[in-house]
Amino acid sequence: MPKKSIVHEPNPVLRQPAADIPPGEIRSAKIQRLISDMRETLAAAWDGVGLAAPQVGVPLRIFLVSDEAASIDTNAGGEPSRTMRMNANDANSERRTWEYHAYVNPVLKKRSQKKIEMAEGCLSVPGKFGLVPRAEKVYLEWLDERGRKHSRGFTKFFARVIQHELDHLDGKLILDRAKRLFTAEAKKKGAPHRE
Repeated sequence: MPKKSIVHEPNPVLRQPAADIPPGEIRSAKIQRLISDMRETLAAAWDGVGLAAPQVGVPLRIFLVSDEAASIDTNAGGEPSRTMRMNANDANSERRTWEYHAYVNPVLKKRSQKKIEMAEGCLSVPGKFGLVPRAEKVYLEWLDERGRKHSRGFTKFFARVIQHELDHLDGKLILDRAKRLFTAEAKKKGAPHRE
């Protein structure tokens, strides 16, 4: 199946709240094709660990998160450190295939008061990075791609990715949350790196 193109700011679809998917339609061919296309799109974005439907031009409340997000933890300084380094440009690195999990109609039920500020990048805001404060822990309810209900807590980097993708579903970007922004050029000179 063809992958979808990632839309970039200032595309208006990124700024509108996404609509819920009726539970009876989750297993429809249309939604299953969207999930499949989003998986392929995210897999092709070697530096991405999450993708929301608005980022591929579809204003629906669904996002994907890669298992890679669980393999990334944070060091004491709040910067991400990969337990397995992925770099598509490194000929010596072995490319790993990650699983991508769908979160349909997600609802944030709780978040910790403790926040951690960390660098974030966004596939829809290429070339920019921002220092974004996020709750250290979140508790989420959602439906999976088969329409089954789930609820659980997430911590650290995975919690950050969940919050980033929820922002996309609410029409918000890192540009709205970041305390400071960096360009890709500043990143090369020592600014925080992209997740």
